[in-house]
Amino acid sequence: MAKVKTRYKCRNCGYISASYLGRCPNCGAWNQFEKETEQVKTVSTKATASRLMTSTGSNEPVNLKNIKTHKEERLVTPFEELNRVLGGGIVPGSLVLIGGDPGIGKSTLMLQISSALAKDNKVLYVSGEESANQIKLRADRLHVGESGILLYPETNMENIRQQIDDLKPDFLVIDSIQTMNEPSLDSMVGSASQVREVTSELMKIAKNDQITVFVIGHVTKEGSIAGPKILEHMVDTVLYFEGDSNHSYRMLRSVKNRFGAANEIGMFEMKTEGLSEVTNPSAIFLDERLPNSTGSAVVVSLEGTRPILADIQALVTPTAFGYAKRTTSGLDYNRVALLLAVLEKRGNLMLQNQDAFLTATGGIKLNEPAVDLAIAMAVASSYKNKEIAATDCFVGELGLTGEVRKVNQIEARVNEAAKVGFKRIFVPKHNMTNKLKANDKIEVIGVASLPQTLKLVFG
Repeated sequence: MAKVKTRYKCRNCGYISASYLGRCPNCGAWNQFEKETEQVKTVSTKATASRLMTSTGSNEPVNLKNIKTHKEERLVTPFEELNRVLGGGIVPGSLVLIGGDPGIGKSTLMLQISSALAKDNKVLYVSGEESANQIKLRADRLHVGESGILLYPETNMENIRQQIDDLKPDFLVIDSIQTMNEPSLDSMVGSASQVREVTSELMKIAKNDQITVFVIGHVTKEGSIAGPKILEHMVDTVLYFEGDSNHSYRMLRSVKNRFGAANEIGMFEMKTEGLSEVTNPSAIFLDERLPNSTGSAVVVSLEGTRPILADIQALVTPTAFGYAKRTTSGLDYNRVALLLAVLEKRGNLMLQNQDAFLTATGGIKLNEPAVDLAIAMAVASSYKNKEIAATDCFVGELGLTGEVRKVNQIEARVNEAAKVGFKRIFVPKHNMTNKLKANDKIEVIGVASLPQTLKLVFG
């Protein structure tokens, strides 16, 4: 709907005022102002990034059957773990958001990636948090100080846009989105409106100019990226850089990816000279496992499409107080409490007067239901003080009635366990196939219930 604009014009000299005046301040005439109205059509001055224009060359509606599809060309980086998380490589013109806790290594990761990309491409690294000298010192420590990265410490988006127009880079890195300032807005830097407007501008740059943009975002205490939730909806890919400050291993996890599968992870190890890739995470998580210890069970967890073997440890001791204590690390607390109740009701283990401490070693976080059976076996092993064979591992979800429910990607899990060297794997009975039964590298045992599994493992 058009807006109606009202103004007052002096009949004597043509002076225009927003309100009625008795005496014209321009010519001094009295009672000469008359009211004028006009309809003003509002037109947005903000250009938007049209993905339709990028793919078809026009910004008009197109019949779906007339749109010609083509495979997205990807740039394969020297970092295989990054390629895995992105779905096979970097898609040109994509907008990638990387979030993580302060000090986890986001800037280090992007500096190493930028250095690798700068060998054959033009990379513009915009830093709003550190000076050029600070970044140079870090680059020298990472042995990438001689790379061809174009460094630009700036927070003003107008200046950044000007540099992009002049340099026409292939890749743009923004470190970080919360420090960027859109001068046309009066709101404070880092506010919701500023972050939203800057992200919209970066999306326009990525889509219209076919520049791949990497954006680093801060994470709040709750673990979500600071700023409006719409920030994650606007970008093409959302990656979280996770890890425990007490461990050297880091995980790059894709939460959203328009060009590949979500929940993929890439493993890195933080060293003095920077981040290095970890190609066999299972060996790392099981490296320090004691062979004949009680309260330890190995699970084949699935992170995206990658199966990872992890060690779940449990310690069950009689409580000294009237209320049993439950503590978890790397596992969902509510899920563990539920499994302890199932063990007591269906497995006949008296756990209500026992303190239970459970952890997933190595700093990894296991959230999928397929780890239920391994958690139950670790608790039972500690409670009975009987060790589980070092060559056994478990996969399965537990129901409240004690049944072992089927899980997805069972063949990939079994093959990973066999590759690492395990001799037996307990899987849900409903996941059993003729191919699994015929596996000559590992013995696959199908179980239907928790009591059956306890009997097979502990006798």
